[in-house]
Amino acid sequence: MATPQLDSSRLEALLESAQLLHSSLNLEDLLRHLLRTVMGRLLVGRGLIAVEDRGAMRVALARGVKGLSAGALFDEALARAAGLHLILPIGDAEHPVGLLCLGRPPRGKIEPEEEEALKALLGIAAGGISNARAHAEAHRLNQDLEQKVQELRALLELVRGLTSTLEPDGIASLLMLTLAGRWAVRKYALAAWKDGHPVVQRQKGMTLSDLRGYQETLARLPEAVRVEELPDGELKRMLAAQSGALLFPLRAGDICIGAVVVGPRPGQLGYTEADLEFGAGLVAQASVAFENSWYVRETMERKRLEQELELAASIQERLFPESLPKIKGYSIAARNRPARQCGGDYYDLLALGESDPARYLLCVADVSGKGLPASLLMSNVQATLRALVGRVPTLVDLAAHTNALLYAASPSNKFVTAVLVEIDATSGAGRYVNAGHNEAVLLRRRTGRSELLRSTGLPLGMLPGLPYEEMSFQLEPGDLLALYSDGVTEAYDENEAEWGNERFAACLSASACEPAPVIVDRVFAEIDRFAGSAPQHDDITLLILKRD
Repeated sequence: MATPQLDSSRLEALLESAQLLHSSLNLEDLLRHLLRTVMGRLLVGRGLIAVEDRGAMRVALARGVKGLSAGALFDEALARAAGLHLILPIGDAEHPVGLLCLGRPPRGKIEPEEEEALKALLGIAAGGISNARAHAEAHRLNQDLEQKVQELRALLELVRGLTSTLEPDGIASLLMLTLAGRWAVRKYALAAWKDGHPVVQRQKGMTLSDLRGYQETLARLPEAVRVEELPDGELKRMLAAQSGALLFPLRAGDICIGAVVVGPRPGQLGYTEADLEFGAGLVAQASVAFENSWYVRETMERKRLEQELELAASIQERLFPESLPKIKGYSIAARNRPARQCGGDYYDLLALGESDPARYLLCVADVSGKGLPASLLMSNVQATLRALVGRVPTLVDLAAHTNALLYAASPSNKFVTAVLVEIDATSGAGRYVNAGHNEAVLLRRRTGRSELLRSTGLPLGMLPGLPYEEMSFQLEPGDLLALYSDGVTEAYDENEAEWGNERFAACLSASACEPAPVIVDRVFAEIDRFAGSAPQHDDITLLILKRD
């Protein structure tokens, strides 16, 4: 049977429709024109077009048909029940881009020539639909690309802003202004924290309680989460009550350092997955900026403290005698080495008065504790002893007055051990008060034996009204007196073994024939050799007085 040929009128109409179909890249306009053209030409009252969408046919346009609305899945049985008797593929019959469904024309059927023209028109329409859909997809991709470009620009601007400020408050303001401007939100809140730093807060339209109480819960959440999707609990109830819509935890590694909450968008607009991804990216950059800001602050604070400690150390160094008095017939040397920049040990050698220039006071003291607090109390000890020397008649009075003054001016947990020794350089007669200090060593040249100047009272500044006892000794020619702090005998090696009294005494005996400066050098050298790579954990002070 011969294929019906299109007459000139139908061919002209077909060409006109083809021009119209290909003149529009808007799919909705194209489908409306196609359905209107076909229904008008065939004089039918019912028509429907379905288009392929992700592997399924969906109703795109319907006229005069009940029960089949746009967006619904196309059902052929429902279509035929609705009076759509003619169903034609748009494009390839096996893989059509759509379907055209028509009701019966007034004559009851469509002429073969008209059906042939209709199929040709649908073939042309298939190309137009494909072009329109390709254009729509390209437009969507361009919009997505433009949005990504805008997001990258916003992220770049935020990063530039974050790197230009080292203030946590500035970081918080920049982040929240960026998010609020992006989504036009009127409600938001931010809290960021780190131990040792003030909490950073920004709130607008929200009044949230301290989010640090939810730190463990926040640490388990993803980078971005809708408030409505949070696990049921106090956090979700609190944020929902404040109209919170999105939550972004601030993280430093696995540790939660804060959170950002934003309210709903205007106009009933929701937050897409792209919005969550964008917000999470900004918040991640802000988290790094907060960490950097806090680190810079801590570094600056450390530098300031180091400078203050260096200044305190230089001041403390001036508290020690710049040079020890030269006493005829005696060799004298002393050295102090603090465990930190500032220490709590003290030594001194003072002339007791112009009326008796042969009498001298030797002192070694050790403040409880280490570092700057101990050094401050040490300066108090130095000032007190120098103020009282020559103004009190005996060592007992000197110890008692010093104890009273230190007790009144020092914290209850601070005290000072000290050994005070008075020497008559002419006769070698000595007296001492040992206020809870290490036993000074008196090494006899004649016998080679050591005598110990034992404690005669409690440490200074511990309790008011403490009694002290004075003891005496005789320093013979060749004898050596060593006053020291516990850092000498309690020096440790890598295995935490203690240098101890026996090694100290042996070092003194082996060096007893040397001048005092040589003896001091040798003791420090032996301590360092014994300690090896172990760090010095306590202040070390040694004063040697040797009678020639």
